Amino acid sequence: MIKLSIKSLIIISALMLAFSSCTKTGKPTEEKQTEVFPDDIVELRGDQLKLAGIETGAIEMRSLSGTLKVNGIVAVAPQGLATVSAALGGFVKSASLLPGNTVTNGQTLAILENQDFIDIQQNYLDSKNKLEYAEAEYKRHTELYKDDVYSQQNLQQVTTEYKSLKTQVKALEQKLALIGINPVNLNDDNISRSIAIVSPISGYVKTVNVNIGKFVSPSDVMFEIVNSDNLFLELTLFEKDADKVANGQKIRFFINNETEQHDAVITQTGKSVNADKTYKVYASVPGKCKNMMPGMYVNAIIEATSSQVTSAPAEAIVSFDDKDYIFVFEKNKEEGGKPFTEYRMIEVQKGVTDGGFTEITLPEGFDLKTAKIVIKGAYNLLSAKKNAGEMSC
Repeated sequence: MIKLSIKSLIIISALMLAFSSCTKTGKPTEEKQTEVFPDDIVELRGDQLKLAGIETGAIEMRSLSGTLKVNGIVAVAPQGLATVSAALGGFVKSASLLPGNTVTNGQTLAILENQDFIDIQQNYLDSKNKLEYAEAEYKRHTELYKDDVYSQQNLQQVTTEYKSLKTQVKALEQKLALIGINPVNLNDDNISRSIAIVSPISGYVKTVNVNIGKFVSPSDVMFEIVNSDNLFLELTLFEKDADKVANGQKIRFFINNETEQHDAVITQTGKSVNADKTYKVYASVPGKCKNMMPGMYVNAIIEATSSQVTSAPAEAIVSFDDKDYIFVFEKNKEEGGKPFTEYRMIEVQKGVTDGGFTEITLPEGFDLKTAKIVIKGAYNLLSAKKNAGEMSC
């Protein structure tokens, strides 16, 4: 049963005074007229309604199967996380970024130097020059072979050398592209001993593992870049709750015990159960959430799936003698030139509560479409009914 607050006590006291003064005027010797109401009816005057703060509304159909409270972490989608390494390794010539710095796609993260960079460029230019000569020889020998001037064996030898050089040039072009050098722009005058390590995505720097003068190998992680536009939730559920979640369900979650609520939508459910009898559920986060970063701990509330049930605001339901009731608007009337409103007290059965609404089971024949229930001030009505007894009019 709901406990009385000081404000409620004041309202009830005022209502009782109002009821006690509800006698009809007349001579002192005249007998007072009283009106006895059924046990399930309570009547209030217009000024009493205002004092009690009565508001009415409709019974709603809602999905109130309850909620699941789960824990998880903020994770980043694979396309939103980049690990940056050097394809051929080298010594770090310059690096000025710190964790937390924002970067854009293609921005230089560090400069590396290596003798191998020079060798690859040299080999490419040498092979390219040889290919030009071999291509000319191939074309010349082809024409001479057509005129029966050269033998087929000589043509085959020239063709083999030409194709071998062509393959070598193509392979060196790919090596140059791998270390970030455009072979189209490379010539004898711009051979460089250094290359730029660039960011493959836009985001912020999560990890920096380099310093000037350090040698990094191809297997070393130099930087980690995170794009916070592709964050999602990785939630852990018990196997017994597997039938309560599905793709498309909405999630409310909170970060680091903050009071600000964030929203997410389940996009993928686990297909296997772990050894500890849990499984994973993944949810996307639309838009951006302030202060949300990968690795953060989250508390989430999943709205479990269910069919819709009849429900009312939790404060519309009052308890008395271990039973639950709602008040339904009965009628407006006028007595002695004053407006009155009657409410009927109806017993209900409570179910689950979620989001401020409670499932209720109504008596047979209850008209959901036209009924107006008291959604605010219900306890004031109950108190008035309990304390007023027979109300004088």
